[in-house]
Amino acid sequence: MNILETIRKELNLEAEAIRMASERLGENVEKAVKLLQNCRGKIVVTGMGKTGIIARKVAATLASTGSTAIFLHAAEGLHGDLGMLSRDDVVIAISNTGNTQELVSILPYMKFLKVPIIAFTGNLESRLAEASDVVIDCGVPKEYEPLGLVPTSSTTVALAMGDAIAIALLRKRDFSEEDYARFHPGGTIGKKLLLRVEDLMHTGERNPKVDSGVSMQEVIVEMTAKGLGCTGIVDEDDKLLGIITDGDLRRIMQKGGNVLQFKAVECMTARPKRLHPATFAVDALNMMEDNKITMLPVVDDDGRQVGMLHMHDLIQAGVVG
Repeated sequence: MNILETIRKELNLEAEAIRMASERLGENVEKAVKLLQNCRGKIVVTGMGKTGIIARKVAATLASTGSTAIFLHAAEGLHGDLGMLSRDDVVIAISNTGNTQELVSILPYMKFLKVPIIAFTGNLESRLAEASDVVIDCGVPKEYEPLGLVPTSSTTVALAMGDAIAIALLRKRDFSEEDYARFHPGGTIGKKLLLRVEDLMHTGERNPKVDSGVSMQEVIVEMTAKGLGCTGIVDEDDKLLGIITDGDLRRIMQKGGNVLQFKAVECMTARPKRLHPATFAVDALNMMEDNKITMLPVVDDDGRQVGMLHMHDLIQAGVVG
């Protein structure tokens, strides 16, 4: 047996099965999307066995893209979980044969509730197909399944069909990247789009700043104590005047000057770029990258320094990447 050829053949078969399913689509899939779009309750996706695993994933994809969707295990439905169904729901039932006993057994209750049923099946003459309002042909040739028994291409087609319908719904609803972030606050996209500077900045005792009239010795002490490699320079009202960084210190020393003989106001970079606490973290990242800097002071509406943001804060929060 040539392992590489075996795997390549299986991948090609599954890809071909998806292509064939795509070519068979017609008005039925448009009707399915319309039913799902107009659903006033929730989308309930059900299946059994390996197809049940696919159903769970389809429900998760729908939920993450703006639809209220849950998974109903067909066997558990026979033992009480049908209580999660309501008359405003829409059901997606997935079964290659369309005659899976557990799934067929819960269809009468769905019909009693008059819940629309969308079938993903490979058997258009099955009991599932007969009971459904919309039937989407997810069939594959028998020879595409190992031994004609192991569900591989059929589950792949069902999964791809679920993904495609979820994307169609997403586009119908003008679901944006910001919407996606709200459902994924722990992911990289969510962190980039939801976190603000005020969530990450160093404040209070961790906010490096000194009065403009202090000596450079005090500046160095403040920079060392706060460990950010910089300090803001403020006036008597705490309004930001400038910033001094490790790089500024090195440049002064390279010129042969005695750093300690100067005042903070004489060494600072005046009118530095700054952030507002409500600025999105991703915008702060872009500003740092565009200006090739690694720290930015944060000021309030009156120009008072209320914090300091370092590139490391963005990295640790997962905004970078």
